[in-house]
Amino acid sequence: MVYDCIIVGGGIAGLQAAIQLGRYDRHQVLVIDAGDGRSAICRNYRNILGFPDGISGPELRSRGQKQAESLGVSFKHDRILHAEQTDEQFKLTGANGTEYRAATLLLATGVMDRFPDIPGLLSVLGSTVYICPDCDGHEIQNRRTVLMGSGNAGADMAMILADRTKELIYLNHESETVSPERMESLKSLNIGYEEGEIEELRTGNEGHEGDIKAVVMKDGRLFEAERGFIAFGGNKVHSELAGQLGVSLSHNKHIETDPRSKATNIAGVFAAGDLGVHAEQVTVAMGEGSIAAIWIHKALST
Repeated sequence: MVYDCIIVGGGIAGLQAAIQLGRYDRHQVLVIDAGDGRSAICRNYRNILGFPDGISGPELRSRGQKQAESLGVSFKHDRILHAEQTDEQFKLTGANGTEYRAATLLLATGVMDRFPDIPGLLSVLGSTVYICPDCDGHEIQNRRTVLMGSGNAGADMAMILADRTKELIYLNHESETVSPERMESLKSLNIGYEEGEIEELRTGNEGHEGDIKAVVMKDGRLFEAERGFIAFGGNKVHSELAGQLGVSLSHNKHIETDPRSKATNIAGVFAAGDLGVHAEQVTVAMGEGSIAAIWIHKALST
């Protein structure tokens, strides 16, 4: 079967695009999703219209898939390893060799943050420990906050967060070098700085299992916390398929797209969400998914 559109990635951008395409009632659409990604591990998004108390990434994804399926969109659990253009079609190959073909593609494979396997971290990520200062800087306002990171990446995040709280300490987990200029800035902003490997996060208050309570170092030091941030640098941009297709990438491996249509330089290939060059927010990803779907529909209708 040749689909009208295959969406690679079942995160927020991919799901929003699937819903929009499904509502045209004329396209055969397949979403291929590996089941991981940022939204699969976020415990609570609090900056989405209509969810003042937040909604978890897995719940949002589950609702989105059900909504898309109700509109006739198909879903397949697979990880696409190879993409190529053949004649006027695109051929994708999954992890077990399964082949998929489509007239158009939407790449929505996203970005994955790098963070070490610290016991307790995943249980609070997106609940009281955050990644994005624009999405969640509000959550640490005037709260005792521990930033867990590495080298200059962590220092840069600490400086961004400095105007949110006067109780901020940066724990350089990997003891990577911080430039002298950044060290001076940390000092001038009264940001605490410590080096050393983190042993675990102590979490959970009664009725609030997603709360961070303290960060425990391997040498026994303990830093109490009400909130946390991570900034280890080296995040993984999943643009390998784009590279295989000859799609233009920016210097940091994000996909370059037309801002109006989310089309790439390869006809028939579109991109949306954190994979593109944009502010990496869930609400922005939703909008880009819709925009891409509208222009995919136009491409299929001509």
